[in-house]
Amino acid sequence: MAWLLVVVAGLFETGFAVCLKLSHGFTRLWPTVAFCLFALGSFGMLTLSLKKLDVGPAYAVWTGIGAAGTAIYGMAFLGDLVSALKLASISLVILGVIGLQISGSSH
Repeated sequence: MAWLLVVVAGLFETGFAVCLKLSHGFTRLWPTVAFCLFALGSFGMLTLSLKKLDVGPAYAVWTGIGAAGTAIYGMAFLGDLVSALKLASISLVILGVIGLQISGSSH
């Protein structure tokens, strides 16, 4: 259950990063509100997961999901540049996240 919280927190991290972009420096109300909600949810779920998981792997998985998710969303919906190197790098991040999840936690 703790790993599920980390995964959802990572997806919420993607949400807050995208909303940060869409807020245009916190000048647009609804993306700013969404940013706050996603950030609160993301940090809250990560905090709960850390009661059961080691901080290193949990934090790495959280940031990896957030980074890969944000990059994929940007390429798919925000017009970010798509390149073979970028896709390969995102794949490596995802493989790293999977490896860290498989490694588990000592708790």
